[in-house]
Amino acid sequence: MRLNSSKALLSCALLSGLLLSACSNSDKQQKDTTLTATTPATGEATTIAERNAQQRLIETLHKNFEAAGVHAKILEIKNTELSNLYWVKLDGLEPVYATADGKYIIQGQVIRLGDKELIEISESVKAEDNKALLSKLNTADLIVYPANGPAKHVVYIFTDVSCPYCHKLHQQIAHINSKGIEVRYIASPRADEFKAAMESVWCSKDRRAAFDKAIAGETLAAASCQNPVEAQTELGAQMGIKGTPAIYSSHGEYLGAYMSAEDLVKRLTP
Repeated sequence: MRLNSSKALLSCALLSGLLLSACSNSDKQQKDTTLTATTPATGEATTIAERNAQQRLIETLHKNFEAAGVHAKILEIKNTELSNLYWVKLDGLEPVYATADGKYIIQGQVIRLGDKELIEISESVKAEDNKALLSKLNTADLIVYPANGPAKHVVYIFTDVSCPYCHKLHQQIAHINSKGIEVRYIASPRADEFKAAMESVWCSKDRRAAFDKAIAGETLAAASCQNPVEAQTELGAQMGIKGTPAIYSSHGEYLGAYMSAEDLVKRLTP
């Protein structure tokens, strides 16, 4: 993600990727052996030597994971713009960076300095992965607030009715739609105790009306049905969601947490 100069002043943004504009997920949702990182890196293996190096790294990492009691299946390895640093995609866990010798992994962001903005080196590849995941969603399973007139942009927002920043963002929904932005909400309860409220929304005959009430603090009658809340929550975990709201463009780029309608337009404008 691109971090502007004001964000650079907040060290916590670099350490956790989460500003004070999102509701954090409960620790109870974290797996004991989860390896966490925010994003993968750019680069493709183009030579036999590189592919062989990646295969050796896979074998070494599997050995070291096993020795540490970490059950992690490696799905993909990609080299980055940094020599001897690879992005490692894991099955059911978030990606990590690994050194070429397989002795060290890095959990978190790797930021490139030197430009006007701080750039996470994995931005483009992570966005590509996110776009593929978001494109598989059935719009009928989401809560959609269409743009006024032709949609100039579509954003996906992981949300939770218990989250104050989600409430604050939703208060601007009409303003956001007036900017030509279609909003597609994805369920992402922060903890198990909030799951029932999200299911009540998704099981309502009029999801939008139910969401409007729930996000404003009204308690809905309990309801159960076949619903996508669990699957959408798992999608958020797969994409590395740490809190709500989490806003993504239709291209899979992470835009940020809570922001004003004007700031959202700026993030969407090249």
